[in-house]
Amino acid sequence: MAQQVTPTQELLDYVRATSLRDDPLLAALRAETAELPAGEAMQVMAEEGQLLALLVKLTGARRILEIGTFTGYSTLCMARALPADGELVTCDITDRWPAIGAGYWEQAKVADRIELRIGDAVGTLAALAAERGPESFDFVFVDADKANYRRYYEDSLALLRPGGLLVVDNTLFFGRVADPAAQDPDTAGVRELNAALHADDRVEISLLTVADGITLARKKP
Repeated sequence: MAQQVTPTQELLDYVRATSLRDDPLLAALRAETAELPAGEAMQVMAEEGQLLALLVKLTGARRILEIGTFTGYSTLCMARALPADGELVTCDITDRWPAIGAGYWEQAKVADRIELRIGDAVGTLAALAAERGPESFDFVFVDADKANYRRYYEDSLALLRPGGLLVVDNTLFFGRVADPAAQDPDTAGVRELNAALHADDRVEISLLTVADGITLARKKP
């Protein structure tokens, strides 16, 4: 049976040269984010941002929920993929990092599609459920603190419409999920979610071994 190719730096360079369609605005936000403490490790790869935009368009999403904004790179990628009347609700625990992305959202002329909510994500999700009711989003992207991944998944799945797509980032978590010695809360949280997703018959799933692991979960009609 054929095995997956190990991505050497040379191969990654080739993939980026033949697949990545970058632009100065995205590159500038990535560069500014990379200068922050742990910024390069925390932001999504350019290829992943491009994948998210493609998935938004493939699903025909008009209402997106993002859990974990950071500097708003993935927010920008997804918002640009929305139709003009689409909306993206993104939430973060602090406004310090999203403030960096806000200027880029303005430059891209998508700021009017983005609603930023600051506060604990569990509380934000509860507020959205009360305001909008269940099944009120077409697309969900989860990329926040890993220890609470299972809770974020359950709460956001309730907010996702049947047939909608939920995307979870970092589901391989630097390879630590396969290391029995790694028992920190973040690794344990990702492992718990991965096991729950595998057993969850409410969704159809695929864990992509790209970037740091990206899981796609389609909510069954």
